[in-house]
Amino acid sequence: METVTTTAQSTGPLLTMTRTTPTVLWNDSADPDELTRSMEFGAVGATCNPVIAYTTLTKHPGTWRPRLAELAAAHPLATEAELGWAAVKELSVTAAALLRPVFAQHGGRNGRLSIQTDPRLHANTDALVAQAVEFDGLAPNIIVKIPATAAGIRAMEEATYRGVSINSTLSFTVAQALAAGEAIERGLVRRENEGLDVSTMGPVVTIMGGRLDDWLKDVVARDDVTIEPGHLEWAGVAALKRAYALFRQRRLRSRMLSAAFRNHLQWSELVGGDLVISPPFAWQQRFNRSGLVPEPRIDVPVEPRVLDALLTRVPEFRRAYEPDGLAVEEFASFGASRTTLRQFLDSNHGLERLVRDVVVPDPLA
Repeated sequence: METVTTTAQSTGPLLTMTRTTPTVLWNDSADPDELTRSMEFGAVGATCNPVIAYTTLTKHPGTWRPRLAELAAAHPLATEAELGWAAVKELSVTAAALLRPVFAQHGGRNGRLSIQTDPRLHANTDALVAQAVEFDGLAPNIIVKIPATAAGIRAMEEATYRGVSINSTLSFTVAQALAAGEAIERGLVRRENEGLDVSTMGPVVTIMGGRLDDWLKDVVARDDVTIEPGHLEWAGVAALKRAYALFRQRRLRSRMLSAAFRNHLQWSELVGGDLVISPPFAWQQRFNRSGLVPEPRIDVPVEPRVLDALLTRVPEFRRAYEPDGLAVEEFASFGASRTTLRQFLDSNHGLERLVRDVVVPDPLA
C-alpha cells in the first residue's frame, strides 16, 4: 500500500491505476485536444456520442465553421444532416489517428476511437449494421457504438460477425449488458466457425451508470419515495459490479465499460477489474486532484444495507439490477433509455442547426 500511495502522489491516481491494475482509461470525447491531454493520464482509447460530438464541434468554431462551409460548397446537394455527419466522421478520424500507436501496441484491444451510429436508426437493425460497417472503414482502430435496443442487439451480432468491433451504448441495466455481451459473443463465434480472425477485435459493453442514477432519482421524486439520498449514488455502481461478475462467470469476451460519471464511485469502486473507465476529461482532472488511492475494489460488494434498500424501495432499480429484470423488447422503453435517446436526438437536431447557420446564415445576425 505504501508504494501505491507514493506513486499516486507523484503521477496521479489515474496513471497509477493504468500502471498497477488491469483497469484501463479511455477519454469520453473525440476532442483531439482533450484526448491528447488524457493520454498523458494514461488513456488508451476514446468514446464519443452525439452530445459529445456536437459539443466538440461547437467548442471549436474557428476550425469547424470554415470546414462545414467547405463541405457544403463541395457537396451542394447534401442535406444538413449529411454535412453534419461528414464533420463528425472527420473529427473521429482525426482522433483515431492519435490513438494508432496505442492500437498497434495493444493488438487492437485498446487504442480505439468510438463513433456512435445515428440515433435516428435505433429501431432499424439493417440500417445500424450498414452504418457500423461504413464507420468501421473510416480507420483501422474504430469501434462503433450501437444502442442496446432490441434492434441494436440484433445489429451487434451481425456487425460483429462482419468484423466490426462494437461498443454497446444506450445501456443502463444488467439485462442490457448481458444481451449485448452475448450477442457480440455469438458474432465472434460465427466468425471463428468460418475461420475468420477475431484476435484483433476489441468489443466493449457499456453501462451508463450515472444516467441510471439520474433516472432513479427522477423516479424516487416522481413516486414520492423516501430513501437515503446517498443510496442512489450506488445504483449504477451496483449494476456495473454485477454485470462484470456475470461476464466473467459466462466467459464473455467483451469488456465492461463504465460511462456517464456523476461521482467518483463509478471509477474508484471498479478499479482492479479488466474493464474500461471512460470519464470526460473534466472528471479525469477532478480524480487526479482527489488524492484518492486507486485500490482494487471491483470485487468488493456494495454494502448490503444499501443494496437491500434499493431493491426494496425502488422497483426500477430491481429491473436494472437483476439479469432478467428487463425483456429485450423493454430495453428501448426503460426510462433511462428514453431520456438519453431523446438527448441524443436533440443533439442530432443541434448538429443540423449548426450546419444551417453556416450554409444559410441568419441575415439579421
